[in-house]
Amino acid sequence: MAPDRRPGPRAVLVGPMGAGKTTVGRILAERWGVGVRDTDDDVERVAGKSVQDIFVDDGEAAFRALERIAVAVALAEHDGVLSLGGGAVLDPDTQAALAGHSVVFLKVGLADASRRVGLGQGRPLLLGNVRSRIKTLLEERTPVYESVATLVVDTDGRPSAEIAAEIATRLEEQQ
Repeated sequence: MAPDRRPGPRAVLVGPMGAGKTTVGRILAERWGVGVRDTDDDVERVAGKSVQDIFVDDGEAAFRALERIAVAVALAEHDGVLSLGGGAVLDPDTQAALAGHSVVFLKVGLADASRRVGLGQGRPLLLGNVRSRIKTLLEERTPVYESVATLVVDTDGRPSAEIAAEIATRLEEQQ
C-alpha cells in the first residue's frame, strides 16, 4: 500500500450489472497480487442465502440494509480490489463512505449491458422486460456512479483485460 493512500481497498469498482465489475476485478487483483472481494458475496454469506432469495423472501429494503453494512465493513478491512453491487451507491451512507477511496465507475451502454446480462436470471431487479429495465436502471444510476467516481472507464466493446490495464495505469498515475 502506498503511504499516501487512504487505508482500504486499492480500487473500488462500481457500475451497473453487466459492466464487468466481477471479471475486471479479478484481473486487477491478479495483476496487483491482492485479493478481490464482492459485497454481494458478503451479503449472501451473512444472510445464508442468495441475493435473489433475499429479495424474494425479505424484500429489497432488507437486502439494501445488509448491503450497506457489507460495504462499510469491506471498505474498512479489505485492501485489495472491491466490487460493489450495482445499487450499493444509491445509499447516502455508502456514498459518504466512498469519499477518499479510489472509486472506478465501469461505464457500460445499454447494448453491451443487455448482451452481457442476457435474460437476467438471478437478477431480481430485472423481472419483466430485461432491456427496458436495464435502460431505466442506467438512466437512474449513471449520475450517482459518476458522482462517487474518481475515475470513469468506458467498457463498451472492450475486452476485460484491456479495461483492467487502463484502470491500473490511470490509478497509478493518480497516486
